[in-house]
Amino acid sequence: MKNSTTAIKICGVTSAENALEVVRFGVSAIGLVFYAESPRNVGLEVAKNIVKNLPPFVSAVGLFVNPSADEVFKILESVDLSVLQFHGEEAPAFCSKFKKPYLKATSVSNGVDLIEYGKVYEEASGLLLDSFSEKVRGGTGETFDWSLVPSELDVPIVLAGGLKPDNVAAAIDCVSPWAVDVSSGVEGTQKGVKDLALVRDFIDEVKNADARKFTKL
Repeated sequence: MKNSTTAIKICGVTSAENALEVVRFGVSAIGLVFYAESPRNVGLEVAKNIVKNLPPFVSAVGLFVNPSADEVFKILESVDLSVLQFHGEEAPAFCSKFKKPYLKATSVSNGVDLIEYGKVYEEASGLLLDSFSEKVRGGTGETFDWSLVPSELDVPIVLAGGLKPDNVAAAIDCVSPWAVDVSSGVEGTQKGVKDLALVRDFIDEVKNADARKFTKL
């Protein structure tokens, strides 16, 4: 499913101050990582503080990797997440049990049938397409071959994986995703802290790509 105006999610935010700085640029969503092995993992109180300070119409997305149901329910009791994002091997029934819109992430490679994957997770609000890594779940800083995304994929796509200011426009030109998701691509030397100059440049490049799409309509 294509989109004329590409939504932007900044993932891996770790403080309310940085989150507010980021959303002033006009992003659609921020992502909070609830995965202990990630350097961008946030605790419950920090996440709660970030979300309660977000302005209207900015979604808070919670990222999980093979959590228990109790873990997710506990976080939802305290943190008003708009969307859940599952990066592990969570089954469709598990993803749906929390009565929240959810994204299902998958790593893209030659062996992955994205059309069939979309049918399996038909209740998902979208598929998040990321780069494959044997070591980490997301945040790799590496891109994948965008030509592997089939044009007939009839589900909203959130494109991730190594996006940054100098390649996001090309990625949008190739895939026309519903949204783009960036984490390490807008960070400086400290993981979890977004560099505002890079955030601004990233958003400008997304707008440039969208402007080109409008001229072709």
